[in-house]
Amino acid sequence: MVQLHHGWQVSARNTPVPVDRVPAAVPGCVHTDLLAAGLIPDPYLDSNENELSWIGRTRWTYETSFGWSGPEDDRIDLVCAGLDTVAVISLNGTEVGRTANMHRGYRFDLRSALTPGRNDLRITFDSAYDYTAAMAQQVGSRPGAYDEPYNLIRKMACNFGWDWGPTVVTAGIWQPIGLHSWSTARLAQVRPQVTVDGTTGVVDVHVDVERASTESLTVTVEVGGVVGVASIGAGSIGTTLRLSVPDVRRWWPRGYGEQPLYPLRVVLATEGGRELDRWERRVGFRTVRVDTTPDEHGTPYTVVVNDVPVFVKGVNWIPDDAFVTRITRERLAERFRQACDANINYLRVWGGGRYESEDFYELADELGLMVGQDFLFACAAYPEEEPFAAEVAAEAREHVVRLASHPSLVTWTGNNENIWGFADWGWPEKLAGRSWGAGFYHELLPAIVAELDPTRPYWPGSPWSGTPDIHPNDPAHGTMHIWDVWNQIDYTHYRDYVPRFCAEFGFQAPPAYATLRRALHDEPLASDSPGMRHHQKAADGDLKLRRGLDAHLPDPQGFDDWHYLTQVNQARAIRLAVEHFRSHQPVCMGAIVWQLNDCWPVTSWAAIDGDGRRKPLWHALREAYADRLLTIQPRDGGLVLVASNDTDRPWSASADVTSHDLAGKALNATAVAFDAAPRSVTVTPIPDGVALPDEPRSELLRAVVGEQQAWWFHAEDREIDYPAARYETTVAPTADGYAVTVTAATILRDLSLFPDRLDPAATVDQALVTLLPGESVTFTVHTTARLDATALAAQPVLRCVNDITA
Repeated sequence: MVQLHHGWQVSARNTPVPVDRVPAAVPGCVHTDLLAAGLIPDPYLDSNENELSWIGRTRWTYETSFGWSGPEDDRIDLVCAGLDTVAVISLNGTEVGRTANMHRGYRFDLRSALTPGRNDLRITFDSAYDYTAAMAQQVGSRPGAYDEPYNLIRKMACNFGWDWGPTVVTAGIWQPIGLHSWSTARLAQVRPQVTVDGTTGVVDVHVDVERASTESLTVTVEVGGVVGVASIGAGSIGTTLRLSVPDVRRWWPRGYGEQPLYPLRVVLATEGGRELDRWERRVGFRTVRVDTTPDEHGTPYTVVVNDVPVFVKGVNWIPDDAFVTRITRERLAERFRQACDANINYLRVWGGGRYESEDFYELADELGLMVGQDFLFACAAYPEEEPFAAEVAAEAREHVVRLASHPSLVTWTGNNENIWGFADWGWPEKLAGRSWGAGFYHELLPAIVAELDPTRPYWPGSPWSGTPDIHPNDPAHGTMHIWDVWNQIDYTHYRDYVPRFCAEFGFQAPPAYATLRRALHDEPLASDSPGMRHHQKAADGDLKLRRGLDAHLPDPQGFDDWHYLTQVNQARAIRLAVEHFRSHQPVCMGAIVWQLNDCWPVTSWAAIDGDGRRKPLWHALREAYADRLLTIQPRDGGLVLVASNDTDRPWSASADVTSHDLAGKALNATAVAFDAAPRSVTVTPIPDGVALPDEPRSELLRAVVGEQQAWWFHAEDREIDYPAARYETTVAPTADGYAVTVTAATILRDLSLFPDRLDPAATVDQALVTLLPGESVTFTVHTTARLDATALAAQPVLRCVNDITA
């Protein structure tokens, strides 16, 4: 393949700024090209996004030239791995192809249009809005969650904006593009099906070829030291080889074992041995299924890898940048490291984004992160008429085959919330009998998966109960989403649900202070200042944040209080949910938090903000998803101690459970012994004499096992008679930053340090620490900057809840 990534220029007519042969990066998009040329402001800053909506309504032309020396091979193809989205491709003035799908690749034969010497290549991208308007006329409109036509075009839905994302309707050559010269035959498709039987790995390699001649061919496959050879007879276009690899080591999810990967090589050659093409990947040997065998609680949804049920400790994944070509392998590796450090074992690739990249899946393979990939339908009714049906089938077949070799991929899901939407969001009346996607989710997609990737389970939607006879979001059956908590009621109502598998739930908070200060120029910065309002995309999001604060925390006295308290509240809400769900294992076998990451600087549900900074929620997830979790839970009018043991070793211990007053004095104490078998949960009642307070506003409960702690406060912070926060601090320089030690003179609730307020690059190792009088904690701050020790140990850098209540 000869890449055509250089010399591109982009032009447009009748634009607010002149765009005539502007240098263009390939892969890339028009927004990043215009930004690099200094023709537009950064759409992520302030409200610049609003000024740039014209970009998505403009026709763009990309042009380059390349040389060609004349006929040598039988075929010369233009290979476009991804064009965004509605494009006409011409070579030397001759049209050679058209596209209308961002989510698939295309290959065009150029021989009839090529000339020796210079060749001029032009790709013209029509406005996505013009295309969707035409489709609405052709097939009729369809309801969706947002007033944007993302469901009438096969394009990344969140380009059109979401309740966490900007409206930046892109165009451009977003994947590699190049010339492929070949003769005789090429590998059109290689599809390995990898399973394991005992200690023997089995690989069925399905090979399809495209021919320029009819001669006989050979295919050689090698994996794990085993080699297989097959012939493809004259005129035939495919073959299948089965290789059995002895004594393989199994691939396991992180926390369950290692992740050995085996190189798999496929070579296509002539009968005389001349190599024509080759394909190489790494595969892992494992089995995966989803157990949905009905039981006394309903219908489970349990991911089973190598016959071991796995409790999913997951997060939802959205594109890490609205301009996806800026997402490098290094950036993904950093995000995955943050996920692993938070004890996450599962990434759900949400259906409003993209089929994720090879870099994404290769990293997941290496790290043992399980991945659930949605097909790309989200929060809307989708037409099943042509041209959509053919495009959906083509993209599905392409990506099922592309991703089949990755052991990290454990499930395919048909859509995000569309079956639920049809059931509950008033769509049938608006559709008036028109198609909405059911045929995709229940017929087309499962058939494609069954044909091309039968080693993996398929589930029609998220959420989905497993049968049309039961509401798609029934907590007792299959997968569910919990959104009434964020949208309508207090987060303690997470405890109203015992889902079999919760695939979405979340609570908002603003991003880190340094992220806000980079993105916004509001003076003063306030929760309702113009930039903050623009970077809150959720309907009534600020009111919902306020409702959450009013139920639990003291009234903020300014922006710094509001910023800290909303972040604390987000962390508490999700920790409460996760610990509750884990306490009900094995009835509940999965929690997937909405969401791990952001695509720009925004107030959202993310644990890691748009600049890659960890919010307090990330620290809460790390503790709530820990392999061994100690938590106090309300049950049957009392309190219980729950020990969740997500390791392959028994956990036997005796917890010291003590009630304290706010001065730290021990009031009552008991020992609670437990014996948690591997991959199990024990629930042990705490005696009422310790668990139940005499004065709820001035008593608390703590359980301790070694260095692990679990806390229970009997009242909300806004009702608790906290003393004014008093403490001593010492700040000591270290080789790569500072050690900040805080010694409590009073109780300190959810003590946290925010060094990014002093150095945007600074990080801290922990957050949300509660101390009783006399106890100490040391925060490790990593920074290369010289920081003011006094500022590092004072507000607004060092905060606790009861410095606001005083």
